[in-house]
Amino acid sequence: MKIVETEIPEIVVLEPRVFGDPRGFFLEAFNAKAGHEAGVKGGGGAPVSIVQINHSHSVRDTLRGLHYQEPHGQGKMIWVVSGAVYDVAVDIRRGSPTFGRYVSVELSEENHRAVWIPSGFAHGFAVLSEQADFMYACDDYYAPECEHAIRWDDPQIGIPWPVSEPIISERDGDAPLLSDAAVLPGYVD
Repeated sequence: MKIVETEIPEIVVLEPRVFGDPRGFFLEAFNAKAGHEAGVKGGGGAPVSIVQINHSHSVRDTLRGLHYQEPHGQGKMIWVVSGAVYDVAVDIRRGSPTFGRYVSVELSEENHRAVWIPSGFAHGFAVLSEQADFMYACDDYYAPECEHAIRWDDPQIGIPWPVSEPIISERDGDAPLLSDAAVLPGYVD
């Protein structure tokens, strides 16, 4: 797989080698050893250990996010198996040199890209196609009591979402701004 660095060093885009023929294609979505050697790391710099895989199905203009867990932050490897999404990760680690900055990438069934987002980042996505099936493999378990959100349209962050009238949940619409978030992870150098 090819590892593409982003403006925030901890977030990387993974571009797998795709082997195609008239029957379809095969790709290795992730290899922990190769990923670790290329700089993809889980908590404390250890190799990524996946413990949970989630599948989300959404319709065009759905916007989910910006979500995170604290404590029990989840590192996530994210990819799209059908459709296309605009995917965003925001650094919310207090004291981080990139605090409040974001990385965005389009993930689709055509480009086969994946993105690794370690814990300490809020995550969200907007659906660009008629519908999308979105997968994420997590390095820690879902803990609903630790779940938090940041406003998807926080002007301080300034994400240029590519949807004019997003479909959002009540919870996401009522989420606090980053500057008002009561619980944020800390930055560890």
